[in-house]
Amino acid sequence: MESKIEVLQTVMINYHPDLYKIVDALNRTLKRKDLMFGLALDPNDPKKAVFTIYRT
Repeated sequence: MESKIEVLQTVMINYHPDLYKIVDALNRTLKRKDLMFGLALDPNDPKKAVFTIYRT
């Protein structure tokens, strides 16, 4: 069984330590809608984060 994950949108935002709480809430709330959210620090600028929305 192959899982296909589609990137819907990627946005560069200013990093804040509490951003993971928003991503966690979105993942818990919208997983039934086949949506998944990711957050990663920008490797070139630790003051920026990459927020990504996926369809699973």
